[in-house]
Amino acid sequence: MTTLLDVRHVSKQYGQDTMALSDVNFSVKEGEFVSIIGPSGAGKSTLLRCINRMIDASSGEINFDGVQVMDLKKAELRKLRTKIGMIFQHYNLVNRLTVIENVLHGRLGYKSTLMGSLGWYTAEEKQQAMQILELLGLTKHIYKRCDQLSGGQKQRVGIARALLQNPKLLLCDEPIASLDPNASKVIMDHLRNISKVMGITVLINLHQVDVALSYSDRIIGVNKGTVIFDGSPQKITSEEIYQIYGSEAGDLITDVGGRHVG
Repeated sequence: MTTLLDVRHVSKQYGQDTMALSDVNFSVKEGEFVSIIGPSGAGKSTLLRCINRMIDASSGEINFDGVQVMDLKKAELRKLRTKIGMIFQHYNLVNRLTVIENVLHGRLGYKSTLMGSLGWYTAEEKQQAMQILELLGLTKHIYKRCDQLSGGQKQRVGIARALLQNPKLLLCDEPIASLDPNASKVIMDHLRNISKVMGITVLINLHQVDVALSYSDRIIGVNKGTVIFDGSPQKITSEEIYQIYGSEAGDLITDVGGRHVG
């Protein structure tokens, strides 16, 4: 498999004292499903936002699909971001707009400012949006305003919007943190299916170790901006989970996926 994303010696410093990321190194292959786990404040969100340059890393290199991300100017960065879908914890939808209108926003990166502001979408784009919504089980909700939806439904709209970009990579920032267990399973099943069936690479931030163990090809464990573990779910030990989570670890080590972590 070809390497799609290569992160080398990436650090992010805020002010004089705060190192959000410290010399982070990893790579992700095309079609991989990789979970980043760690406690709140570990640097998981900062890392994802450095990859698509929502924030700029202080140092290091990020190579995505053969392009050095940190060297890009504004127009080049906009073009690159069409290949990287972003899914947020709090959905980032326009609540007063309908489901289909929100999903079509996934095409804005391909439009001029004028075409985007006027909402000019092709019949082909609208058809693709409908197909994606059907895939995600949202056909009945296409013309509902997004403020009428449940959290799980909103997150599926967010996924549909990202998929309409035709991305190579999905960055998912704690996409199930606000959801109940049933809705969380639906979202994770969809993301796994998208990775397996469509071949789209998924890089997902998770707080829940059990979910990461069940769904991931690979797990990256982060604490205080440093990578503690990078390997297959089968290889992570309870000791490494303690290193990643500290005092929280006791609540997180459970029997999952037929395997005890230990």
